[in-house]
Amino acid sequence: MTAVRPILRDTRDVLGEGLLWSARENALFWTDILGRKLWRMSLADEQISHWDMPEAIGWIIERARGGFVVGLQSGFYRLDLEPFRLELIGNPQPERPGNRLNDAKADARGRIWAGSMPFADQPSTNWPASGALYCLDPTGEITRHDDGITIANGPAFSPDGTVLYHTDSRIGQVWTFAINADGTLGPRKPHLQFDTSKGAPDGMTCDRDGGLWIAFYNGSKVARFEPDGRIDREIALPTPQITNVCFAGADLSRMFVTSAGDGRSDDALAGALFEIQSGAVGVLGHQYFG
Repeated sequence: MTAVRPILRDTRDVLGEGLLWSARENALFWTDILGRKLWRMSLADEQISHWDMPEAIGWIIERARGGFVVGLQSGFYRLDLEPFRLELIGNPQPERPGNRLNDAKADARGRIWAGSMPFADQPSTNWPASGALYCLDPTGEITRHDDGITIANGPAFSPDGTVLYHTDSRIGQVWTFAINADGTLGPRKPHLQFDTSKGAPDGMTCDRDGGLWIAFYNGSKVARFEPDGRIDREIALPTPQITNVCFAGADLSRMFVTSAGDGRSDDALAGALFEIQSGAVGVLGHQYFG
């Protein structure tokens, strides 16, 4: 049986997401989107700290030159933590004021690929497909590469950097895009399809062997899929709303998972951060070059 350990805190996340392992800080970062908080846990002693954010915050990615980039409701921002400072890079969707950035990762060329989704109070069944997939180039240019998405999630990159995985959690679809030698994306291709009544695909990451790990919202699990789409294993978690998955630690053998406490006041572990002994080893994430 796989060991699952909740990380003890005095609070829990409304919507935990955006996991990042920082080797240079020996720390794990994650966000509480709806709680408007950025969290940090030192892996040396598991001391936890947080910063309040002015808007909903979807994710955090390291900058190669120091500091971070974060995805807030209103766009891409440079972030320094000590002292705290936010600087707007750009808003990818000014014509869609009801949207927010949701999930993102950097690729080997130092670009950030970020998805968006509606930011609304009504049930997700009523949300418009106004989400999209954007790329933030190191020059600061922002381009749109896919559209018509409701809840953009993932993304993840194959270990060799030739495949981008992306998902629409609302419809349970995971797609692949080939990353061409010149950095452009090939056409979107269906890869995995899930019955969302049994859990929707949410955050994703790849291990060093090419396995795609997916967190399942309302599915109480993370699961690993071979590159050809075959399911390899499932790991059950003690709360249903699992949102993101990340490898961390010096040898990238520690797996961490976020969850959401929203709407689950009777569930003591909803919104907790978990560590899982998965037996897999991850791939070091990339940084933004801008």
